[in-house]
Amino acid sequence: MIDMALAWDWLSFALRWLHVITAIAWIGSSFYFIALDLGLRKAPDLPKGAHGEEWQVHGGGFYHIRKYLVAPAEMPEHLTWFKWESYATWLSGFALMAVVYYAGADLYLIDANVLEMSQPVAIAVSIASIALGWIVYDLLCKSPAGKSTTGLMLLLYGVLVAMAWGYTQIFTGRAAFLHLGVFTATIMSANVFMIIIPNQKKVVAALIAGKTPDPALGAQAKQRSLHNNYLTLPVIFLMLSNHYPLAFAVQYNWLIASLVFLMGVTIRHFFNTRHARKGSPWWTWAATAALFAAIVWLSALPQPMAGEPEDSARLTPQQSRFVTQARFDEVRDTVLGRCSMCHAREPVWEGMIVPPKGVVLESDADIAAHAREIYLQAARSRAMPPANLTYLEDSERRLLAAWYEDATR
Repeated sequence: MIDMALAWDWLSFALRWLHVITAIAWIGSSFYFIALDLGLRKAPDLPKGAHGEEWQVHGGGFYHIRKYLVAPAEMPEHLTWFKWESYATWLSGFALMAVVYYAGADLYLIDANVLEMSQPVAIAVSIASIALGWIVYDLLCKSPAGKSTTGLMLLLYGVLVAMAWGYTQIFTGRAAFLHLGVFTATIMSANVFMIIIPNQKKVVAALIAGKTPDPALGAQAKQRSLHNNYLTLPVIFLMLSNHYPLAFAVQYNWLIASLVFLMGVTIRHFFNTRHARKGSPWWTWAATAALFAAIVWLSALPQPMAGEPEDSARLTPQQSRFVTQARFDEVRDTVLGRCSMCHAREPVWEGMIVPPKGVVLESDADIAAHAREIYLQAARSRAMPPANLTYLEDSERRLLAAWYEDATR
């Protein structure tokens, strides 16, 4: 019979796989239409209402594409709507966050050294902050400031910087980066669900009714699409960051996240300009490299001590079972002897600056808190230690497995 830890890990893997697939579909279609929109050309034979056209070749055939700023004179019989890529990406991402960060809140979401709070409170703060992000963003877009493209984007950047700092004052570093990514991705997906698709449906309804659609609907949708275009690359970085503690587990992690948003702007500006056939602003790559160098420098600054190993009194009742289990003394000796040279607050393994994925295994509390990960990575699989560099023996792997399974019965 498959135990719960294995089943839950496979559920996480399945959701992550689904999330990546749907994200590829959404990002791919988004980048394609941005490039298409910027590459449109005028032609003398364009029908009334058409803004531009483009000829493309792919898969052994030619495509002739025309864009109407408002709508064609007559409604076509078939329309392809690009929306489910966005919806599926957000839904699968939120489900993955619930499985990993909400179900494992005591390990992945809450850091008592940052802010002590219960699991229900932490989850409530998480959900509320994500919802609040969309409300604030939408109000800014609809305010007088929304009439200025540059001014609005500066305001939005200020909001993102504030959230980057705020999340690091509430959650673990890993969760802070993940939440900033979800905060941003929610804005992007809500733009599709709340503005872009509804506006397009209003245009279609007006055409069917024989009315002239409001051009403001298209302008509003285009503004939101532009924001999504510039936010895409930073969101990908934030989602990948959980594998790299030099990004999320350092003193100036919030500033690193803030600079990543600027990198997203410089990179997309280069491609947007190229697609619009307005030249090649190579300076954007120099700016991107400078921003990335600043991120590397920030990650290398001396780090404040992460604090003394937690006392066992701070363990949850479930975690306490791992410490009081009969085999724990042997388990502690095994983990300290085979794992802690890397998984320490100050790793002693040559060339390692921070513990892998920010996982520390120095105290009883550390070991109990990461019992599930030890079980999956070192007992039920041979993922750890990498290439078995510290010579973890099969008997020790069996010990770790028996310890975890007995404690969770």
